[in-house]
Amino acid sequence: MIRVGVIADTHDILKEEVLNELKQCDYIIHAGDIVDIKILERLQTITKVFVVKGNNDKLSLNEEEYFNIGGYSFYLVHQLDTKKDVDFYIYGHSHQLACYQKGRTLYLNPGSCGKKRFSLPLTYIILDLYEDHYEFLVKECSK
Repeated sequence: MIRVGVIADTHDILKEEVLNELKQCDYIIHAGDIVDIKILERLQTITKVFVVKGNNDKLSLNEEEYFNIGGYSFYLVHQLDTKKDVDFYIYGHSHQLACYQKGRTLYLNPGSCGKKRFSLPLTYIILDLYEDHYEFLVKECSK
C-alpha cells in the first residue's frame, strides 16, 4: 500500500494535526494556494511533494502537473478545468470538498485545511493506493 496525503488551500497555515497525519504518508499532493514557501519547505522535509501554483501563490511553481504513483496516473491543477484521461484528477481553489467519479477518473478536491472560508469545514484527504484498487478517507480538522 502507498499512502498519499492530499491537501489544498493551506494559505500559509499548516495545522499540527494535519502535519502529523502527513508524516504517515509516502507522498503529499498539494493543489495550490500555499502562499508561503516555508509551508512547502516543511512538507518537503516529510516526503516527496507534488505541488502546483494557486491563484494566491507568488511561488515559482508549475500550474499543472502530470505524474504517476504506484501505477496510477494523476493530473494536478489548482482550478478545475478540462477533462483529463487519468485515474485521479486533483484540484483545489474552491475550499469545498468534492469527491466524484466520471468515467475512469476520480475527481478529488480535498477542500482546505488552512484558513476557514465561509461556513465550510476544514478538510483533507488520505488516499491509499493498492495494486488493484484504492481507498480514500476524508478527514476533517478539529479546529
